[in-house]
Amino acid sequence: MLDLYILETCPYCRKVMSFLDENGVKYNKIDITDKASEDALIQMGGKRQVPFLVDRDRNIQMYESSDIIEYVKTIM
Repeated sequence: MLDLYILETCPYCRKVMSFLDENGVKYNKIDITDKASEDALIQMGGKRQVPFLVDRDRNIQMYESSDIIEYVKTIM
């Protein structure tokens, strides 16, 4: 399962979520307005930047909306 760390107001996050939704990709949306989620994001990725994708099945973590979309295309 994919975890996507987001802020609802972030246009890059909305871009990724739209792509995932339009292509029927299941994912867990994790909003970093929750302090625990923000802390987890920083611990994993090292910075407070969204979107941030975590693919636990393939041990992949990445930032950047375009990179995330290109990655998801390879696993669909």
